[in-house]
Amino acid sequence: MVRMLKVGDPLADAVIAEFDELGRSARTTLQRGLTEGRATVPDAPPAVDALLAHAETAPGWISPELLDTGDQTSLAVPPHWRGLASAGGSLAHTYSSPAIARLLVGTGRLTSTAPRRLAETGLWVASAILPGGLRRGAPGYVQTVQVRLLHARARASAMSHGWDADRWGIPINQADIARTWLDFTVVPFTFLESVGYRLTPEEQSRLYRYWWYIGHLLGLDEEFFLDVEDHRQAGELLDLLDSTTAPPDENSHALVGALFDAATATLAAAPQSPMDAPGWRDLLNALAGRYHGKNAAALGIPDSPITAVLPLLAAGEATARHYQAQIPGAVQKAVEDGTLAVHGMVSVLSGGSTAYQDHVTAP
Repeated sequence: MVRMLKVGDPLADAVIAEFDELGRSARTTLQRGLTEGRATVPDAPPAVDALLAHAETAPGWISPELLDTGDQTSLAVPPHWRGLASAGGSLAHTYSSPAIARLLVGTGRLTSTAPRRLAETGLWVASAILPGGLRRGAPGYVQTVQVRLLHARARASAMSHGWDADRWGIPINQADIARTWLDFTVVPFTFLESVGYRLTPEEQSRLYRYWWYIGHLLGLDEEFFLDVEDHRQAGELLDLLDSTTAPPDENSHALVGALFDAATATLAAAPQSPMDAPGWRDLLNALAGRYHGKNAAALGIPDSPITAVLPLLAAGEATARHYQAQIPGAVQKAVEDGTLAVHGMVSVLSGGSTAYQDHVTAP
């Protein structure tokens, strides 16, 4: 773990250096190679070519059937639970790392950027989990590599502006990338367990095997993820990562506050939303407070009046999940409904460009 705190992503870092040296031509070549294939850019500069080769070379452990069907475990989660788990679990846990929070706070105004960050993260994850989304040239595949390059750009920028690598480690190091991978696998589903949404062993196995490939595309060392096939193993890795992370700081507090404002506004604005923004905020605070435990206060998560009724919510959701498993075709119907909902979200969020897309296509 100490070694990985000092390691970034050499392939992506080399591409950033080529971007700075060659400008638009390198960016254009990379983008074409991602969308149309490495074979269409035979004259790609060396670092771009090496990154395309790594992304296109599917490891032997990836199942083509998984890529065709998508992340069915995540697709089956009802949209409101997925939204709460993303904000209160995934992103709040990411922001609880003061090293990551320090980078993000330095990139712009919190109030204006929080909704965009929430939307951009949602677009990337949605594109990646859809059936076929990680096939070469598909939106999820392209966006995952673009996110990887945005990490590399942030790493280079921080290092050139006085980042204390001896004190904090390399910015967005391998441990941070592993943390991101866990923030979209074990974290959201552990978060949802407090409302009775628990995965079967088969659902857990499918989830992690799918996200192995996302880890590969993000530039994460296989040493971190290939042995992880269930929540227990993922939880052990998460505990190890958290043990190397300092407690949340004022940057974490500010990011989570802006994030929760944006997330509850989004939930309240959804068609036929059963609650207004304050109602969603109470529920989010209750769930996030229970999940983050001793870190909740440092993250600015207050006590919630809904906390006392979480056991009732959990009992109802657990019962619904039990009956769903007993009814033939019910789980597949949930996956199909979730796929339609995610397709709709992608359509809405794809109207503008994202930070990770702008970075790759910038002049």
